[in-house]
Amino acid sequence: MSSLIDSVRNLFTPARPLPAGLYHYQAPPEAQFPYRLHLRLEPEGNGLLVVNASTVLHLNATAAEYAYYLVRGLTSDEAARAMARRYRVSGEQARKDFVDFADRIKTLVSTQDLDPVQYLDFGRADPHTTAISAPLRLDCALTYRLPAGAAQDAPVERVKQELSAEQWKAIMDKAWAAGIPHVIFTGGEPTLRDDLAELIAHTERIGQVVGLLTDGLRLADPAYLQTLLQSGLDHLMFLLQPGNDQSWRALANVLAADLAVTVHLTLTPESAGSLPAVLEKLKGQGVHYLSLSAAGPSLRDALAAARDQAAQLALTLVWDLPVPYSAFNPIAMETETAASGAGRSWLYVEPDGDVLPAQGQNRVLGNFVTQSWPELWQQAQADAQSHTA
Repeated sequence: MSSLIDSVRNLFTPARPLPAGLYHYQAPPEAQFPYRLHLRLEPEGNGLLVVNASTVLHLNATAAEYAYYLVRGLTSDEAARAMARRYRVSGEQARKDFVDFADRIKTLVSTQDLDPVQYLDFGRADPHTTAISAPLRLDCALTYRLPAGAAQDAPVERVKQELSAEQWKAIMDKAWAAGIPHVIFTGGEPTLRDDLAELIAHTERIGQVVGLLTDGLRLADPAYLQTLLQSGLDHLMFLLQPGNDQSWRALANVLAADLAVTVHLTLTPESAGSLPAVLEKLKGQGVHYLSLSAAGPSLRDALAAARDQAAQLALTLVWDLPVPYSAFNPIAMETETAASGAGRSWLYVEPDGDVLPAQGQNRVLGNFVTQSWPELWQQAQADAQSHTA
């Protein structure tokens, strides 16, 4: 009798989430496209899948379960049987869904210049609304130095030292062990660090997706750009200076490379009038992703007009990557959604290792060098809760 009751109960009891943790898969040498997968399963069942250390896929519980079976190397029949046992679904349907998921991953593996963050259409939750075990991204200001003559907005007076390459590598190792799959190097101007390529190579080697936010002027040198690409750089936020010919030459170089590129423009009173022509030129050069900010709230209307023109040109507006210091995000000026991931989905590390909820939110949560990750994450969660209560 008890077995019958248990059987009936199982029909109406949701399947328990799979074991939370980090999982890894390396394709065999004979695979048509070599690839590696890193899966982070959350306690609630949702997850993150990192493909070739270049793209982060946000997965709901269903997609995360398919990813789990894929990473474990199960065949389509084995995965179908596992799904059929756990859910009220036919083995045939489960097999079809698993094959469809695996095919999507293979398409991503063989596609160049992917956006660094993607969502598979399995009915995902809105970003920054679910509890997670670690941030999705770490924004690392390697330096607050800027080229001679550049306007200085970064808080150089607050930060008196820069970490060494070995200290930054230790931070990357700690972040990866915590399950943080995505790192962006920013500043200041990070290309002023002679060890930038070394740091990119380290993040690539341990499996993280790595991006760079830069004014791009050094990328006008093809040899330097090639060094960064060979080190494993996955995507670039290029801070275009429309009045600078070297900036346009550098942009042409990076657009020709195997690299996902987002162009950032900061509106100023002087540049607002010429922005429509700049956007047309960017579209003509093959730019797909655009980020916008403004030098102050008085440019709200110009920023809205630029956003509308970007939509007409079919340029994808990117708002959740870091932008230059002391700039206003176009979505954050109208809604709090853009900033909702601060302290949750991403954290910001200053050149001396201090951790902030986000760039410009000068509440020090701790120091990545001197404190353990559990201490930092606990403080970040407490801070985020206190500022949204």
